[in-house]
Order: sequence, then structure tokens, then C-alpha cells
Amino acid sequence: MSHKRIPKRRAAMAAGSVVALGAAALLLPHANASQGGDGSGSTAAAPRTLRAADASDLAARLPGLLGDAFAGSYYDAGKRQLVVNVVAGGDDDAAARAEKAGAAVREVDNSMAELSAGARTLKTEATIPGTSWAVDPRTNRILVTADRTVTGAAWDRLESTVESLGPDTATLRKSGGTFTTYVSGGDAVFGGGARCSLGFNVTAGDGSPAFLTAGHCGVAAAQWSDAQGGQPIATVDQALFPGRGDFALVTYDDPATEAPSEVNVGNRTVAITGAAEATVGQQVFRMGSTTGLADGQVLGLDATVNYPEGTVTGLIQTDVCAEPGDSGGSLFTRDGLAIGLTSGGSGDCTVGGETFFQPVTTALEAVGASLGDTGAAGGADAGGGDAVGGAGAAGGDEAGGAGAGTGEQAGGEDSGAGDQAGDGTGVADAGARHEDR
Repeated sequence: MSHKRIPKRRAAMAAGSVVALGAAALLLPHANASQGGDGSGSTAAAPRTLRAADASDLAARLPGLLGDAFAGSYYDAGKRQLVVNVVAGGDDDAAARAEKAGAAVREVDNSMAELSAGARTLKTEATIPGTSWAVDPRTNRILVTADRTVTGAAWDRLESTVESLGPDTATLRKSGGTFTTYVSGGDAVFGGGARCSLGFNVTAGDGSPAFLTAGHCGVAAAQWSDAQGGQPIATVDQALFPGRGDFALVTYDDPATEAPSEVNVGNRTVAITGAAEATVGQQVFRMGSTTGLADGQVLGLDATVNYPEGTVTGLIQTDVCAEPGDSGGSLFTRDGLAIGLTSGGSGDCTVGGETFFQPVTTALEAVGASLGDTGAAGGADAGGGDAVGGAGAAGGDEAGGAGAGTGEQAGGEDSGAGDQAGDGTGVADAGARHEDR
């Protein structure tokens, strides 16, 4: 069966959203690269003032530099500094090494080994649908979240497990929403009666044009169309969900398809130059077919989420809102670096909640694809070009205060955030339902 060739305009939309923005988005000139720190290895007085992207580079070096004394790190958007946790009473020289490298040092009690052990206990004793956990580098504890479905004996088991870890090791909070994957019926990208959003156009390992989306979309249908009831234009090549990720590689049926590396943000496109790791505290932007453009802050890395369909590990936790149909949509930085693919969470874009994303770097490595004009699957420098401003309630260069963060591995690696990280748009949390129809 022959398939139509997707126009370049359609392929560009496949990297973002095909609907108008739900909130006004500003496109700002790229900030001066020297603003907020030079990002070099200079011996300037510590702690250095850093852009989020430069802080990510430093964060990636700190675990090796500090060894067992390293207990996570995060980006302080207000001070524009990387804060590193150093275990008190351990290596006497660790703080000095961190300061020399340019980080702000904070002494903490819990080591990464202790917090990781606590996370393993939760996995063994409390893998309950509707729960999530990740290490919060800002509190130096494990933040455990339960959605509104966790009640009765399940809640008692979760609460008992958290209490067994100790009040200084883990904290438990209740979410008003329900953890679901954000698939829905409607318009945009269609397969098997479900609607999803395409994340990023990529080049598959054999050189053919393809795109990344959520794994739960990939397992829902083998073929996808760009119009409801339309002829399929792409076929799922690989998909993973649940398990160690939530991602799928979908190849365009027409090998001549033009699939530019960019995200359509409604009134223009943002060039995507490569992929990068997320960093706790950085500002990020999400594009989806239901809600358009939204922004917010990375709260945690390597998060575990127990969806009704099963457990997914290795996700990015944020306060960026999303709704059904946004699944698979792109998470990126103002500098044009691909960060994640929308997985799920609890909520909508009215009340607030938690949203989780599949890291793009992990997905690219797993499926053997590359992203960006350079064809590099790893982190790439942001370079020049346009920048995305705040969306919704958080417009402009700075999106506001930091807020509490979570992350299974505090102190993630490179990202390509813009000159200011902040809280971003209104958060999500109204308990959106999984709607496969």
C-alpha cells in the first residue's frame, strides 16, 4: 500500500503541536553568551555565576571530582549558581574542590548511597500504582508522592514504608490528581483511536526519516496518521512502555519525507540543534497537541512512576502542565536543545500537579537514532539563534522562584537551558483521566 508524502509543513508540525497556543508565548533574541558567566574553566572566585547550560557541564563533573562526598546538586536560578551537596563529616577537602570548580557548597547529612538505598526499599516494599519517588537535592531527602487513588491498605503500606526510612530520609505527600499517561482521542497525530503528539524529528540508524514519541503511544498502535481517519504516514519501529523508559521510534513510510529538526511553537519554529540532559532547577518548555506551549522547571531526574499500566523508571519530573493528547510532545530549552518526551503525570493546565518526561538522550541511544543538524545523538552546544520566552503566567526572561525539587539522581548532567531558569507556567494537577478512544 502506498502512502502519501508528508509535506514539509506537516513534518515541522510533527516536531511540536498543530494547534494554536493555549497561552501567549514570546520569542526573544538569543541572550548574549557571556551574560551570567563565561562557562569556561577559569579560576574566577567561587561560586561562579552561571547560565543553566554551563551549570549542567559543571554538575556532570562533580560526582567524579567529589566521590562519595557528592550528595547531589541543583541549579539556583535566583542566584544563577550551581549548588552542590557535600556530606558533612566526610572528605575534608571535598568542599574546597567543589568551590574551586565554581560551585556553591552546602553540607548535608544524607549521602547518595543512603538515599539510593531508601529508593530501593520503596521499590521492594511500596511499588503501588499511583505513586512516585525521587531524590530531592534541595531537601536532601526522598520525596514520595501518592495520587488520589492510593487509599486504604495501599496508603497504609506506603506510609509505613516511608516512616521506616526515617523523617530525615524521606517525606510523603498527597497529590490531588491521578497518575496517567497523557493519551486521548481528538485531533493531531492518530493511531488506533488514540491521539498523541510527536516529539522530535530524528534520523534513524539506517538513515531514514523518523520521529520520537511516547512509548505508550507506540504500543497503542502500529501505524500513525497526521489526520483523524487519514491514511497512515508512519510506522512504529521500536517502542518501550512500561519499563526502563517510555519512548518510541516511528519511521515515516515515505523515505523522501522532509523532517526538519525544529519545534513549531505556533507562530514560528524553534530550531533544535541537538539533545541534552536535564538539570534540576532549569527552565524548560513543552509543546503538545492539546495545550500548546507551556513552560516550567525541572524538579527531579531518574524518577520512578507507578502508572496503572506498570512502573516506568528513569524519567524527568517537572511542574510543566500537560493534558491528555500531549503525550510524546517535545520538552526543550530556550536555546533549542531537546530534553524530553511527555510521558504522563497528574493533572491539567488549570490546577497544577506533576508531569514526567522521557529523557531524549536515553531514547536516542536506545533506538540508535540521531537528532539535530549535526547528527549527534549526544549533548550539543546550544549555539546562537532564537530563544523561547516564558509562556502563560510566566512570561519574559525570568519565570520566577525556584520551588521544591525532586530527582532520583540529584544533580543531573548537561542541559541547554537559557539564561534564566525559573518556575515557568502554571503547574498541572487536576487528575486527568487516561482516554484511549
